[in-house]
Amino acid sequence: MSILKAILRRGQPEQEAKRRTGAPPAPRASEPAPKPAIPKVIGPADAVLYGTVIALIAFGVVMVYSASAVFASQRYDNGYFFLMRQGTFALVALPMIVAIARVDYHRYRALTYPMLAGVIALLGVTAFGFGHSAGGAARWIAIGPVHVQPAEMAKVVLIFWLAYSLSKKREKIKTFSVGFLPHVLMAGVLMLLCLKQPDFGSAVMIGALTFILLFTAGVRVGYILGAIILVAPIVYGLVMWVEYRRLRLTAFLDPFGTRQGAGYQVAESLLSFGSGGFWGVGLGDSRQKLFYLPEAHTDFISAIIGEELGFIGLLGLILAFLLVFARGMRAAMRAVDEYGSLLAVGITMFLGMQAFINLAVAMGMLPTKGLVLPFISYGGSSLLVNSAALGVLLNVSRPRKLVDAGAVNTREEGRAKPASVLTTAPQGGTA
Repeated sequence: MSILKAILRRGQPEQEAKRRTGAPPAPRASEPAPKPAIPKVIGPADAVLYGTVIALIAFGVVMVYSASAVFASQRYDNGYFFLMRQGTFALVALPMIVAIARVDYHRYRALTYPMLAGVIALLGVTAFGFGHSAGGAARWIAIGPVHVQPAEMAKVVLIFWLAYSLSKKREKIKTFSVGFLPHVLMAGVLMLLCLKQPDFGSAVMIGALTFILLFTAGVRVGYILGAIILVAPIVYGLVMWVEYRRLRLTAFLDPFGTRQGAGYQVAESLLSFGSGGFWGVGLGDSRQKLFYLPEAHTDFISAIIGEELGFIGLLGLILAFLLVFARGMRAAMRAVDEYGSLLAVGITMFLGMQAFINLAVAMGMLPTKGLVLPFISYGGSSLLVNSAALGVLLNVSRPRKLVDAGAVNTREEGRAKPASVLTTAPQGGTA
C-alpha cells in the first residue's frame, strides 16, 4: 500500500524540475505568486482505453436487446423498445466521450464548487420526496423521457471535489482538521442525502471512494481506520434494523433456501450462469429472460451474458473491465500532477467498484444491491454519467509537459527568462 501511495503522490515534481533546468527561485514574499500554468498537452489519449470502452458500449447495446426483447414485446408491444432507447443514449455517449476527452481536466478546478452545490441541490430534491419514485425509493428526477439519478452524479462530483481539495492542501494533508475532517464531513452530507431517498448502495460507494482517495492522497491511515471502526456499527444497524435489507442478507446467505421469497432473484441468476456452461446456449437463446429472472436487462444483465455466451463470454467481459481498470491506474501513475492522479484514481475506482459489485451480486458473492454494470446495463442516466467520467479519465491519460509560469514572468536585464519544462513520460499504446 505504501508503494501505491509513493507512486501516486506527486510530492515535489516542480521543485526537482527547477533544480535540473536551472529555473529561477520562487518569488519573494513581497511579490505576488504567479498563476500556475496549465500543463501543455503533447500527445493523444490512451487508445487502448478508448477502444475497450467503445467495445463495451456497443456490446451493451446488443445485450440489452437480447435480454429485453421478450419483456419489451409483452409490456410495450414493441420488442425494440429498450434497444432504441439504449442505442440513442449510446449515440449520445460516444461523441460525448470524444468531446470531454479533449477538454483539459485542469479547467474543472474552477467549476468544482458550483458542481458540488448543484449536485447537493439535486440530491435534496430527491431526498425530500420531490423526485420520481420507483421501487419504493425516490432516486430520480424526470426530465422529459430521461430519468436523471443525482446519486450517480454525486459520486463523480465528489471525486472532482476531493481531488481538488486534497491536492490543494497537500502541505497539511497529515493534519486532522485540514487533511481529514472537512472531506469526511462533506462525504457524510452526501451519504445522508442518499440514505434519505433511500439509496444505501450509493451511500456506501460514496464512503468507500472517500476513504480510497484520502488514503491515496496521504492522509494518516490511523484517521481512516478510526473512522471505519466508528462507522461499522452504524452500517450494521442500517442493515439489520431495516427489514428489506435484512431479508437481502438472508437471501445472500441461503439463496435457494429462500427461493420462494427474498432469494428468488439471486437463485434464478445462479441458474442462468449454470445453464450457460462453458460456451453458452447462444446469443438470444436465454431461457431465464422469459420472465424467470427479474431485471434481466438492468441489474442482472451479466447473468444473461453468462447464460448466452457461457464462461468464455463472461471471462471476456471481466478481462475488458480489468483492462479498463489497469489503463486507468496507468493514467493515474503517469499524470503530470497530483490533481490529475487523484482524479484518475477516483474515476477508475468508481467504474471498477461498480463493475465488481454488479458481477459479485449476480454471482451470489455479495448481497443484492441495485448497481448497474457500467456501459452494459440498460439505463441512459448511468451510461451518460459513466461516459462523462471516462472522458475525463481519457484526458488525464494524455501526456503533458509542465511549464513554470513564474519563469516566464521573471525578467532579468530587460529580457524574459525561458520557462522551465518538465515533460511527462511518453505513453505507449496511445493513438
